[in-house]
Amino acid sequence: EGACQFVDAAWSALGGVDILVPNAGGPPPGNFESTEVDAYQAALELNLLSVVAMCKTAVPFMRKQRWGRVVAITSLSVRQPMANLILSNTARAGATAFLKTLALEVAGEGITVNTVQPGLHRTPRLDALYSVDQLDSMRLGQADDFGAHVAFLCGETAKFTTGLQLHVDGGVYAGLL
Repeated sequence: EGACQFVDAAWSALGGVDILVPNAGGPPPGNFESTEVDAYQAALELNLLSVVAMCKTAVPFMRKQRWGRVVAITSLSVRQPMANLILSNTARAGATAFLKTLALEVAGEGITVNTVQPGLHRTPRLDALYSVDQLDSMRLGQADDFGAHVAFLCGETAKFTTGLQLHVDGGVYAGLL
């Protein structure tokens, strides 16, 4: 409900919605054993259903104007699940599947839908998850560098880039695909 209200408020204040960048903080840490089944609902609402709701509200406006950009911030955990983040791994993978499906549906309408998957960037969330010693041993990105990738995907030069899942992680992800 709040996600829809956010988009509606932007529409009212700005007279339209050209670009949507869904992004939410992560759910509480935990692993399979420590995470109760009841905790999944809140994580899915935060990191999956809010994205669906925002798109359901914004994309029809974009369709009418035959132009729009959706660039969702998910996580590198979509490609490589991260230890002790089972809720985030699960919910963000679902959001990525939803966004890829949406990209296919609106590709011919001037709307692009992409995800940007950050690795570890120095944020308050990392400070809460890791000790200073752990953070000092990690390869961390800067928020400005990450933001430049998002800005590119929001622009006109990215008009033929859709359905992309771009990992921005400083080379940490070791997979080939």
